[in-house]
Amino acid sequence: MYKLFSSESVTEGHPDKLSDYISDSILDACLEQDPESRVAIETAVTTHYCLLFGEITTKANIDYKEIVKQAILDVGYTKEAYGYSVDTVEIDLKIKEQSADIALGVNKNENKSLGAGDQGLMFGYANSDTDTFLPLPIYLAHRLAERLSFVRKTNLVEGLRPDGKTQVTVAYDENHKIDYIHTVVLSTQHDEFWTQEALHQTMLEHVINPVLKDYDTSKTIYKINPTGRFIIGGPHGDAGLTGRKIIVDTYGGYARHGGGAFSGKDATKVDRSAAYMARYIAKNIVASGVASECEIQLAYAIGVSEPVSVAINTFDTEKVDLDKIYQAVLKHFDLTPKGIIKTLKLNRPIYKKTAAYGHFGRNIEDFSWESLDKIEIFKELL
Repeated sequence: MYKLFSSESVTEGHPDKLSDYISDSILDACLEQDPESRVAIETAVTTHYCLLFGEITTKANIDYKEIVKQAILDVGYTKEAYGYSVDTVEIDLKIKEQSADIALGVNKNENKSLGAGDQGLMFGYANSDTDTFLPLPIYLAHRLAERLSFVRKTNLVEGLRPDGKTQVTVAYDENHKIDYIHTVVLSTQHDEFWTQEALHQTMLEHVINPVLKDYDTSKTIYKINPTGRFIIGGPHGDAGLTGRKIIVDTYGGYARHGGGAFSGKDATKVDRSAAYMARYIAKNIVASGVASECEIQLAYAIGVSEPVSVAINTFDTEKVDLDKIYQAVLKHFDLTPKGIIKTLKLNRPIYKKTAAYGHFGRNIEDFSWESLDKIEIFKELL
């Protein structure tokens, strides 16, 4: 009997992702001038409106409104017909400094390490579905969303608008091995001249087939713009908010999630940095061959450097004693906020690249948490 699993992604023009991109653009601007910036910035968008709110403590001199406008321009909201345009958007700023009580827990004296910026639990995951060690449903959903934006921004397909969503269902066999692509759902915002039939064929030719060419699609069901019309979209069609696509950002529901969002947060916020570290560890474990699936949980208390717990689950796929994997992780990985920031070089302005198409499973040079430089540590266990 086949088992089906689905994951979704959204394009950079989706209102929630636009909000993430704006927040991470602000974070990058702060870090570019002041790597020690403390940033927890949120963005909300709706028709012709953007609210930037949160806490920022930085030495950087930032023109927030110009950064917001540049982010909106980058994503492609440039026409009044979209109901959201860089030329007419109203921008409100409600920004204050980080709470003194939070800062007290995070900022330590010279002899002590940095404390975690909040309590919480974070998960990292990897499996052997793909060469990027990301589960296949979320990997393909991201690649379809990325391709959809590519054909729009390069005018390979004319008359597309920035908002879009994808979803992929994969059929697994009784041994939980990938069998075939069961269903692809793709919705793209478009100009009025498109007919449903023409859009269906164009999306198959220029978006879906190039991404799925190496997979079995002989039985695949395609649902392209299933409502039949998607002209009104983006912030005009639905309000957007930073941090509302946390499953899209991670593993598409295939692995557990601690609940904390990433975008707009500097690396002292372990919601982000510890999730990156957990992914880094899990990916190196699977890539080493020690296990074919791995989930890492880290948990922290605000103001405390060391994690309060570390949990490793290899789902009975480990090839060595699990205690040895634990020992290697605790010996070779500094799991304090300071150690994570140093190891992964997280004080750099790299974050707006993460805002769409997944924080994981993309081999981008700046994504240090995707590096496989710790494989030998685990191979030695074999």
